[in-house]
Amino acid sequence: MSASGQPPAARVGPAAWYALALVSAAQAMSLLDRQILAILLPRIKADLHVGDAEMGLLYGTVFALFYALFSLPLGRLADGWLRNRLLGLSILGWSAFTALGGMASSFATLAVSRLGVGIGEASVQPAGMSLLSDLFPSQRRGMVSAVFGAAIAVGLGGALWLGGASADWWDTRYATVPAPFGIKGWQAAFFIASLPGLVLALLLWRLPEPQRGAADGLPQAPADPRPFRASLAVLCAILPIGNWLMLARLRAPLRDWIFNLGALALIAGAMTALTGWTDALRLHPPAPVQLGNLMVSGNVLQWLVTGFGIYAVVNWLQMLRLNDLPAFVLIARSPALVLLFALAALQSVVNYGVMAWSATFLIKSFHVSPAQVGLQFGALSGGLGVVGPLIAGPLSDRIARVRSGGRFYVTLFALGFSPLLAIWTYHAATLGQFYLRFTAYSLVLTMWLPAVYAGFMDLVLPRMRGMAMSFYILTMTIVGLGIGPYAVGLVSDVNGGKLGSAILSVYWLGPVLVLLVLAIIRLLPRDQATVVTRARAAGEPI
Repeated sequence: MSASGQPPAARVGPAAWYALALVSAAQAMSLLDRQILAILLPRIKADLHVGDAEMGLLYGTVFALFYALFSLPLGRLADGWLRNRLLGLSILGWSAFTALGGMASSFATLAVSRLGVGIGEASVQPAGMSLLSDLFPSQRRGMVSAVFGAAIAVGLGGALWLGGASADWWDTRYATVPAPFGIKGWQAAFFIASLPGLVLALLLWRLPEPQRGAADGLPQAPADPRPFRASLAVLCAILPIGNWLMLARLRAPLRDWIFNLGALALIAGAMTALTGWTDALRLHPPAPVQLGNLMVSGNVLQWLVTGFGIYAVVNWLQMLRLNDLPAFVLIARSPALVLLFALAALQSVVNYGVMAWSATFLIKSFHVSPAQVGLQFGALSGGLGVVGPLIAGPLSDRIARVRSGGRFYVTLFALGFSPLLAIWTYHAATLGQFYLRFTAYSLVLTMWLPAVYAGFMDLVLPRMRGMAMSFYILTMTIVGLGIGPYAVGLVSDVNGGKLGSAILSVYWLGPVLVLLVLAIIRLLPRDQATVVTRARAAGEPI
């Protein structure tokens, strides 16, 4: 049953499958351009002379801040503008910033490249899932989410293969002669990775835009009359100073000002304490990195960025409550949805921490080349990441037809069993043994996501899906991508470069994740059944 309480449309036409293919390709491309840094980490680290924590910062936190922040205004734009146009422009933009990484000769330039990629990629999941939810009925959203999740694995695996192979090819070809344009293999890999986005941007631009809400029996107007103005207002409202101007313009009561400034003080104090703690852990920290005319340590930058992102969450929730109470009620006051956001964020700490460093772990532990790791590990992780979601999605749909909330039994299995398989995998004695164990581990782990994506779409109204996905991106990115790779890199630095134990250190979250899934299974049926009722009570004109 859809959010509207009406039976969904039964037929899915060829246009829907074509859109699913293109949007999934955009998702795969975004993960490729994002993840390619993982296979290039050792080369970049050697050239730029930075530590593991700084590389984790570059891979995770720098990208995460801008990806997370811009997901909110771009999610709002996805709810009011043409999603096909937004996807086309976005992929064109982040492909250009990926190419900028090929011209980087300093940490600062590479950081600018990563933040630009983050901004461009921030629209894919809000716009993509919103568009697909208007083409496929609720009963098939587990399958849609499975394909979307499988695209993630294709991008992750493709990044390892393309990055390792192209960098090795370039360095081998120009090992004894001056390389064209004076670039190295890792820089060439960024250029090569940017090229497919040009074609995909054109195809997405020409993709027909479906009627919003039609699949749920809640057809809406095709576009917001001022979508860019609304999107810009969201961006201004989540930034410091801009959020205070918003509170003043709306004549917010004193309690809102006290809450906002109190949250800012609390966040600043917490980030200062975390900076001191992580500084104390590293007895021999690398030299500070240069950002323009400033020299800052990796720990300072890490927690500054993280605190900034958390404060943006506070600002956005305040803005939503003051400007769009029905959306605030459905997104921030639904126990099942709040727990779903927490689950996705914490599991992303595990996923990003593991995937950011696994290729480097194989290179260091088993003394294999980046090209070999990219070809073997990239193909294996990419293939398994396709199979796992494609099993889990239809299976979760089938269970959901029998039992409300049943999709999450698949997630419970994946997150309950995968930590044991991870410990077994990262204690492998040989490369062949690692790949054999990783097959079981990855197949189980990748089954967690389809139910989560379907839950995001089912627990809000059609006009709010971009916002819900953007809030997922914000929390998942700030917590998961912002902390996971950095935390693994920090543990590795503290423990003398023992990457295997550093990777496994993120699995202390395992018991918490299982408890969250159990709570979601219990709460989701009630919250899903009352979506329209709660929205109407908050003033939604349905």
